[in-house]
Amino acid sequence: MKILVAVKRVVDANIKVRVKTDQTGIELANVKMAINPFDEIAVEEAVRLKEAGTATEVVVVSAGTAQSQEVLRTALAIGADRAILVDTNEELQPLAVAKLLKAVIDKEQPQLVLLGKQAIDDDSNQTGQMLAALAGLPQATYAAKITVAEGRAVVAREVDGGEETLSLSLPAVVTTDLRLNEPRFVTLPNIMKAKKKPLDVTSPADLGVDVAPRLKTLKVAEPAKRSAGQKVPDVAALVEKLRNEAKVL
Repeated sequence: MKILVAVKRVVDANIKVRVKTDQTGIELANVKMAINPFDEIAVEEAVRLKEAGTATEVVVVSAGTAQSQEVLRTALAIGADRAILVDTNEELQPLAVAKLLKAVIDKEQPQLVLLGKQAIDDDSNQTGQMLAALAGLPQATYAAKITVAEGRAVVAREVDGGEETLSLSLPAVVTTDLRLNEPRFVTLPNIMKAKKKPLDVTSPADLGVDVAPRLKTLKVAEPAKRSAGQKVPDVAALVEKLRNEAKVL
C-alpha cells in the first residue's frame, strides 16, 4: 500500500509572527521556517503504518518555492521513502493546492492520502476537504486514531459529543489532529540518509493545473491589544459595566 502525505513549509510554531509595515502580509525575512506541525503528525503516522507492515511506501509532496525542499527533507528524515516538490513562486491558496494534490494523486495512485487538518499560517482548514471532493474519494477529518486493514481505514475522530468512528473504503483522504501521535525526534544519521533519498521536482504547468490566486488580501493587521482588566466591588457593578460599557448583555 502506498501512502501520500502532503506537507507545507510555515513559520516555526515557536516564533512570534510580525506583520509587515505595509500590512501586505507576514514578515518572512530571516524568520525560522519549519514543517507544519499537523503535517508532521501525518508523516509520523504514515511512517508508523509502514513500520507496522501495513504500508509499503510513503511519498511526501509539497507545493511552494524551492525552499520547501527543507520540509521535504525533514519528512524524509522521519522515514518517508521519496519526495515530490511542485515548484512555484505563485501564492498558493487552498483550492490551488487541492488541485495540485489531485494531479499528483492521479499520477501516483496512492491508497491513502494523509494531510494535516490545517496549516498554522492561514488556518484555512480547507485543503483536505477540497481534495477529497475533487478526487471523488471518501474522507475523514480530525483523525485521532487510524487503523488500516482489509482495504478499509477505520478513523476515530473527536466530536463535540465525544468520539465518532468512521469506516472508509480505500483509497481515501484523512486529515490528522494533534492527538493522533507525537512525532519522533529526527536524529542526525537519519538527516544524513534523507539527503540521499530521491526528491523529484515538477511544476503546476507540468501537472496541467492553473494556480492563479482567486482571492485578494486587502490588508493584514495585528489584533487590537487587550485592555487592562478592571476590579469591581460587587456583582451589580459588574452587570452594569457588561451592559453599558462592554454592551454584551
